[in-house]
Amino acid sequence: MFFSGSYQPRDVQFLLKPASIDTTPVAEKEALIQSGKRHYSEMLSPEAVPDERYMNLYAEALERNAGRLHADIKTLARAIKQREETAASCVVVSLVRAGTPIGVLLNRELERLGVAGAHYSISIIRGRGIDENALAYILEHHAPSEIVFVDGWTGKGAITRELIYSVEEFGLGVEPFLAVVADPAGCAHLAATTEDYVIPSGLLNGVVSGLVSRSVLNDALVGPGEFHACLYMQEHADHDLSNDFLGAVEAATPADRTSQHWNRESAQAAHAACQDMLRSIMHDDRVTDVNRIKPGIAEATRAILRRVPEKVYLSDMADPEVRHMIYLASKAGVPVQERDLGNYRAVTIIKKLGGEQE
Repeated sequence: MFFSGSYQPRDVQFLLKPASIDTTPVAEKEALIQSGKRHYSEMLSPEAVPDERYMNLYAEALERNAGRLHADIKTLARAIKQREETAASCVVVSLVRAGTPIGVLLNRELERLGVAGAHYSISIIRGRGIDENALAYILEHHAPSEIVFVDGWTGKGAITRELIYSVEEFGLGVEPFLAVVADPAGCAHLAATTEDYVIPSGLLNGVVSGLVSRSVLNDALVGPGEFHACLYMQEHADHDLSNDFLGAVEAATPADRTSQHWNRESAQAAHAACQDMLRSIMHDDRVTDVNRIKPGIAEATRAILRRVPEKVYLSDMADPEVRHMIYLASKAGVPVQERDLGNYRAVTIIKKLGGEQE
């Protein structure tokens, strides 16, 4: 019923349906999304293995920030252990796919702290909700109070809102408690920091996420009672870094974190800054659909890799954290401009291709 991708079975159980999925060219997919003819979750675009230069930039980011991420994982684990509901046992439910490598690291750290539990990775789709069949499966085996949903970061809060709405609609006593590493949008229930920094796994796609694609939901692939679908990209096995990433983070000395720690006050300030930034860009760039704005280093990076970008904004062109974005934008012929982005280091704007109905 479930599988572990290229991870060890003890690390994660993907509650997804591996399927044969035809890919859609990026430009065609973008036009279908914006015209309202197809929902983004119904299609996958092809995933290529990044070139050598980009992989070197990933390696630099991993060397620079592995210790920082290790420290933040420890911060999250300690906070989860301090919660009465998850002090003894915690069920980590990571959100496919950015949440998966973070969920593996967090579950391992919780085990080291003496917190028993399990790690599942399930689908949630903006506008379509959480995979209720996957959540029902988890609840057959675990108490709802033990569940903590996990993602890597917040962009502008769309998935947080989707989680809250769909889990509450689902009922059965599950609290939509979301823990992330970085919360620049200020909308998570728990985070390690509000800083928009490079979480190295956010620079890659399937080759750092167990060779699993983004989740797909359409009637041709997913029948009643089935989990959302995915493509298991075994053809990229020779380039898989999923377990190497885990090892590098755990081997790194945890960094001494002294800035932008997360608390309710810092989250509220980050949320206000996020909303101000979105309003400013929508006004200045005449964007009427906020879904065309992808804030945060990871979301902005993925928008260049998987979408049709119009432009990239960076808060500081000389910042080492955005070197990979400058490279990607240059390679794709996308203009890059420096701009005040408030709490964010980077924003990508998706090109308008017809109607704005994403």
